[in-house]
Amino acid sequence: MSVTSDSATKALHTAPAALASELRVSVMRLARRLRLERSSEDYTLNQLSALAVLDREGDMTVGELAAIERVKPPSMTRTVNCLVDAGLAARRPHHSDGRQVVVGLTELGAAVLAEDRRRRDQWLSRQLEQVDLADRELLARVAPLLDSLVAAP
Repeated sequence: MSVTSDSATKALHTAPAALASELRVSVMRLARRLRLERSSEDYTLNQLSALAVLDREGDMTVGELAAIERVKPPSMTRTVNCLVDAGLAARRPHHSDGRQVVVGLTELGAAVLAEDRRRRDQWLSRQLEQVDLADRELLARVAPLLDSLVAAP
């Protein structure tokens, strides 16, 4: 299945605002579909996202985690409390500031996150098997570009 020929030609001649709308819809639909592949309904998307940050960045304060996730610290405190209560995260003393506490991933948290990622990756991999090689190569080049869009202020 190839979709790049017509779509790529259309996108080259599309105004940025129209392309933005098309991308927004496509990315939202993909995200919604990937959410359906969650390994468990026991954890919210906010909780899984916080676990992913802890996995990627390591131990950090609740404030640092809130800033990365772009939520207010009280909201992140509630999320962290749920993660700690579930055994997915643990509070530890700050390595250099005894007045602060950091939050880190537990082995159970890492396992839950790994299973969630495995299921989503497995679904997406099955979908990509149906896409021809040229389109997969295009998607491989687009993925870092999408990441850069997300990272921009």
